[in-house]
Amino acid sequence: MARPDPTQAPVSILSFAKDLPNICSLAGLLCTLLAIYYAILGLFPAAMIGLIWAVFFDWSDGIIARHLKGRNDKQREFGGQLDSLIDIVSFSICPAIILLSYGHFSPWFVPGAFIIVATGVLRLSYFNVFGLVEKSTYMGLALDNNVIILVFVFLFNGVISQTAFSVFLYILLMVLAAFNVASIKTPKFAGRWYYALILYTLVITAIYGRQLLPI
Repeated sequence: MARPDPTQAPVSILSFAKDLPNICSLAGLLCTLLAIYYAILGLFPAAMIGLIWAVFFDWSDGIIARHLKGRNDKQREFGGQLDSLIDIVSFSICPAIILLSYGHFSPWFVPGAFIIVATGVLRLSYFNVFGLVEKSTYMGLALDNNVIILVFVFLFNGVISQTAFSVFLYILLMVLAAFNVASIKTPKFAGRWYYALILYTLVITAIYGRQLLPI
């Protein structure tokens, strides 16, 4: 790693907080924090709303960064690191907490939560080193896909018994974790898929928002 040039004035940490893509990333982190908060309280519809908006902001920060003029190499490097760290919280730690909370923090759910976080860390570390396999192809399933699937699956919460759903949720998240680190190629959704995500986010927000309204 190159050593910093002592003749250059140090750049303040907070100066990067004014960068628009990083503001977008931090907005996603706020949504994740709210999702974690509501998951711990057992308000899963609110947690799902926070989670899907975290995905929206995660996709948006990259689009903004690619179209924003005048960003230097340090800003791009910092933004990449910030995005990766937030992904760990949003798409690994938060789903793990949701699993634990839905399982009433039973010790039986701790191994599953660990697997979710561990595979997420391994996957993002691999991506940070090797990047895309091809121009628009990942190695393994991207972590944000886990959340897109998770918020859809939670629509069926209450259709079956809580015990049965907790078992189904556990198995689903383990399968997704396996795909996250599997040696398979998966497409990177971009372009028109962003507009599909916007629609999906609004629909999911409306459905879960209605569940939160008093009867």
